[in-house]
Amino acid sequence: MSRTTSPLLKDLLGPGAIATIADAGVAASPRFDRGAFVAAASAGFDALSVMERVRHIADALHPALPAEYAAALDLLRAMAPRLTHAFQAMAITEYVPRYGLADVDRSLAALADLTRYGSAEFAIRPFLAQDVDGTLRTMRRWTVHDDPHVRRLASEGSRPRLPWGTRIAAFRQDPTLAAPILDALRADPSAYVRKSVANHLNDIGKDRPDWLVAHLSRWPGDDPQSAWIIRHALRTLVKQGDPAALELIGASHAVEVAVDRFAIEPAIIRLGEPITIDVRLQSTASIDQRVVVDYRVQYARPGGKVASKVFKLKTFDLSAKAVATLTTRQMIRDFSTRRHHAGRHVVELLVNGRTRATAWFDLVDQG
Repeated sequence: MSRTTSPLLKDLLGPGAIATIADAGVAASPRFDRGAFVAAASAGFDALSVMERVRHIADALHPALPAEYAAALDLLRAMAPRLTHAFQAMAITEYVPRYGLADVDRSLAALADLTRYGSAEFAIRPFLAQDVDGTLRTMRRWTVHDDPHVRRLASEGSRPRLPWGTRIAAFRQDPTLAAPILDALRADPSAYVRKSVANHLNDIGKDRPDWLVAHLSRWPGDDPQSAWIIRHALRTLVKQGDPAALELIGASHAVEVAVDRFAIEPAIIRLGEPITIDVRLQSTASIDQRVVVDYRVQYARPGGKVASKVFKLKTFDLSAKAVATLTTRQMIRDFSTRRHHAGRHVVELLVNGRTRATAWFDLVDQG
């Protein structure tokens, strides 16, 4: 099957990014050695992944910055506002853990300053690995910071399963270590922060589902900001049909509905074409019910194997004996994290975590 071409994530840190960072350094201070930076950053660059490039650029900054660590941080702070993409800022932020683990207070203060330009969530991980208790104490103080980027760093940087992030041994043993941070941010006014808190809690739920449900049951569900976090934090458990998680969002595992229609059209597609999913539900209950409707795609894989992924459709209140019609459209195309293969793809309709109907579509070769 032919593949559509998509830009590589690492290209966001290509030669143009090196030039932009070099220009920012020169504009920030005559002490910045542009030639030394560009030479070091360009060496062996092409073969590196995006996160390898982040670290490579951080190391390339070292010969270009003042030898004194405090002066180097001051220059990085002056460079950050002149950058044009968050990945560029992540690269200069990465300098802090690579060269400042011995100067913790100064380094963490620099990360709090730099995170507003490109998240310091990866850069703070080595500090957590080095001293989890001390670093978390500083991060708890950030929960009352005026800047939402800093408050988010407190939550995002301490996620037990941060994507692409270094795994922290202490969080493997106890993924709930940052719970005081999450409690402090449970009604944060920023959606940017609340989303991080929800993702952090969802991480915990993958290892400690009982703890997650019990902990969130003590949060004020009548606060709209906390309620939003609760719903999104429980999304993995809800997709799995966990009865306690469903109950916490007001949905019963034993919802009373009949599936009048579950259809996928067209039944045969090629890569890059969409499918449309139509659902018609009929309440069979004499009372109103909270209904959580998802669908799970069983992606065909070579050798008869499958890989599944659950997609959200809608959560809503269904009146007694009422009918609900839902429609969604999904483009079947490749991503860097998901490649499609020809074959039959089975799709399950999930209602409050239970499979209530199945349908399918065939993905055929482009030729």
